[in-house]
Amino acid sequence: MGVEPMKIDVDKVLRERLPKHYKYIPRFAVRWLERTICQDRLNAILVKMAGKNSVDAATVALDEMGITIEATGLERLPQGRFMFVSNHPLGGLDGLALISLLGNRYERQIKFLVNDLLWAVEPLRGVFLPVNKYGRQSRAAAVDIEAVLQSDNQFITFPAGLCSRMQPDGTIADLTWQKTPVTQAVSHQRDIVPIFFDSCNSRFFYRFAKWRKRLGLKFNIELIFLPKEMIKKCGSTLRVVIGEPIPWTSIDAAHPKQEAARLRDIVYSMAPSPSKP
Repeated sequence: MGVEPMKIDVDKVLRERLPKHYKYIPRFAVRWLERTICQDRLNAILVKMAGKNSVDAATVALDEMGITIEATGLERLPQGRFMFVSNHPLGGLDGLALISLLGNRYERQIKFLVNDLLWAVEPLRGVFLPVNKYGRQSRAAAVDIEAVLQSDNQFITFPAGLCSRMQPDGTIADLTWQKTPVTQAVSHQRDIVPIFFDSCNSRFFYRFAKWRKRLGLKFNIELIFLPKEMIKKCGSTLRVVIGEPIPWTSIDAAHPKQEAARLRDIVYSMAPSPSKP
């Protein structure tokens, strides 16, 4: 018997999550939301991912979308246990690419730190480590992260947390990188492998995010457009640059914020050219 694929059903979610208000939601609004998140296309991809391990599921999803990965510096990928850090321009597709690229390279022994929204993608949970981005991290999650850091699994993270935003000069870049990967790498003696994604979402996405912030809206409502941004990439090539491993012994653990900023600078120094949508 085949595995039942995960299915996205906006109408069902609204009905279950907003039982008192559901009857007042206009049908055209529901249909608009379904189209905006590309519900039918995503469900078709989820059907292909069903029943596969997380790394194969990510690879199948990329194949289904006709997306290829062009990686420079594969010869720099070392043997051992490492902390992989990357810029985060796409907000989902870059994660899929890293799961496929590094998961196949390291015999599926990878773990990826994700927020609670991505945790909802069931076919990929085998490689996910959830961290509650929109609330306090649970003690259980902290214990799980510590266990992985002590294991032989490769640890992959986007230190910015959020996907990149448009800068004043029009380039696309991450916000401030968090210091946690720095302290984790040093405390667990993991060299750091920097990765740069030479890609970006549409200008609309980044402008929407900018105006949302100017209006004082704290919730990142631009996330609703990420599925469409991903589908727009169908048939394209994702270019990835892998840098030289950075020895954990070269990191100044006494100044983690400054070291996080240095890592960010190293990643962006690997860019072939400034990224503009």
